[in-house]
Amino acid sequence: MADLSIDFCGIKSPNPFWLASGPPTNTGDQIHRAFEAGWGGAVWKTIGEPIVNVSSRYGGLDVGGAKVVGFNNIELITDRSMEVNFRELAEVKKRWPKHAVIASLMVESRREAWHDAVARAQDAGADGLELNFGCPHGMSERGMGAAVGQVPEYCGRITGWVKEKARIPVIVKLTPNVTDVVYPARAAVEAGADALSLINTINSLMSIDLDSFAPAPAVRGQGSHGGYCGPAVKPIALNMVSAVCGDAKVGRPVSGIGGISTWRDAAEFVAVGATSLQVCTAVMHHGFRIVEDMIDGLSAYLDEKGLTLSTLRGRANPNVRRWEDLDLNYKVVASIDHHKCIGCQLCYIACNDGAHQAIGHRPWKELGAVRAPHPHGLDPREGDAPVILEESCVGCNLCSLVCPVPGCITMKDRSPTTARKSFRDYQAAGEQPRASFSHR
Repeated sequence: MADLSIDFCGIKSPNPFWLASGPPTNTGDQIHRAFEAGWGGAVWKTIGEPIVNVSSRYGGLDVGGAKVVGFNNIELITDRSMEVNFRELAEVKKRWPKHAVIASLMVESRREAWHDAVARAQDAGADGLELNFGCPHGMSERGMGAAVGQVPEYCGRITGWVKEKARIPVIVKLTPNVTDVVYPARAAVEAGADALSLINTINSLMSIDLDSFAPAPAVRGQGSHGGYCGPAVKPIALNMVSAVCGDAKVGRPVSGIGGISTWRDAAEFVAVGATSLQVCTAVMHHGFRIVEDMIDGLSAYLDEKGLTLSTLRGRANPNVRRWEDLDLNYKVVASIDHHKCIGCQLCYIACNDGAHQAIGHRPWKELGAVRAPHPHGLDPREGDAPVILEESCVGCNLCSLVCPVPGCITMKDRSPTTARKSFRDYQAAGEQPRASFSHR
């Protein structure tokens, strides 16, 4: 099996899979059991002056029968004392010396408060410090969390305070609730951050009960904005991790967070530049043992592709370009395999009502194909077959995305033989690109 061990800014662990700071890392007992299951590291649930949490705390978004596609919480940092947390952290590190144990910290925005928290975490044996500059609710109203991470100046100032005292690596956890995450990332690095982690949760209001008109989760009929996470945030997280890893002024290791549930998710985060991978919501949904599949799947993928974690890391970033650099002469059109088509007409409806009116109809017998049986027993001889009108197809992919049959609709390259030319190329030549589709 592929070697999955990592060195993250001097912090070593047997694999890149770490528990993110949150409910699964609330106690030493949980982290003991997680390491027994195979996790390579853990970021302790954020330690600070203990607070009183509300009840209830969590909300879930279900889509098409899939449970907890998105997850929302209004829970804050630890409700246990700093003494208890640091004592248990020391016990975990003593028992698991080869695993990464990171202390997540959030205290008042005073130099003395940060110096004290750093000293106590180091005395407990933490391998590194993660500065929670991302929490979007509850703590931000008190001048902590996202209230720091959203202002590059504050982000840099507190990072600097921590570096005055820190003898172990400092990881700054960034909030996604900003216009451009690169600016606070640069500020943290300029102040001496050894690494970055992102993303923290996204500000959200989960849902409204249409009988009581209370937000979920509800606290005696009322609610508040909270932090959104889970599989639904993965595209946002990938974009931000890629932006930070691809920025020449950052140049620090990144711990990727946000919607990681499978080994495939993990591989994608490594491909855009992440070194370690933090998981929280998937563990809350499925338990600690999901790491077994993640380890096996990532190892098998690397072996199959002849890659290592190092050669996979950042491999996708050269292909993540600005829009104006994309080739305007490249063209794909949809193609329907009528031997697989069940005649559900979803592609036609989507294209006709929601896209570019590039699907028409022809009788099945004219296509020389035997229509596949409909899963709901509809007569396969009724109606006409959907067909692509290539002269009108703009290659938007919508039909292939809504089609319920794998491999039935694919996108075929119909690019002309002309050279690659981007919008930037047209600008440089003093020209304007012209649309080449008939219905335009």
